[in-house]
Amino acid sequence: MSRLRPHLQRGAELVAAAIFAAMFGAFLLQVFMRYVVNQPPTWTLEVCVIAYVWIAFWGCAFLVNERDHIAFNLFYVGAPAHVRRVLAVLATLAIGAAFVVALGPTYDFVSFMAIDVTWVLEIRFDLVFSIFLAFMVMVIARALWRLLRLLGPGWRDAL
Repeated sequence: MSRLRPHLQRGAELVAAAIFAAMFGAFLLQVFMRYVVNQPPTWTLEVCVIAYVWIAFWGCAFLVNERDHIAFNLFYVGAPAHVRRVLAVLATLAIGAAFVVALGPTYDFVSFMAIDVTWVLEIRFDLVFSIFLAFMVMVIARALWRLLRLLGPGWRDAL
């Protein structure tokens, strides 16, 4: 698994770059067509919005490390290591449990959104929002992985 991780990381980075390039390309085309040609296409805004949703959740799911997220940790940082461990376990359990509880209803809602499509490109909304399900699954997986590390012998590395 450790040999596969850099390749998976690089693949996730390439997907993110492709999504961002699509968003930026659509944005540039929109600006050009609006202000130079004076005939703005309607589909570019939709591409930008969908790509933005995908890049945000793709990045949080597969690229951003836990330590890179914004956190209010004033009390956490000043606490002794054993207290930080307890706080980290409780916080990880809370986040993981909340996402596990929300996963089923979220799946139901995303599946339900298959009845509607976007206004211009007619992309089904379940496909647009499916990235949120991947994000939720990764949050749950990361929570489980962090709990295992926090409860294991090398728990100080997980803080």
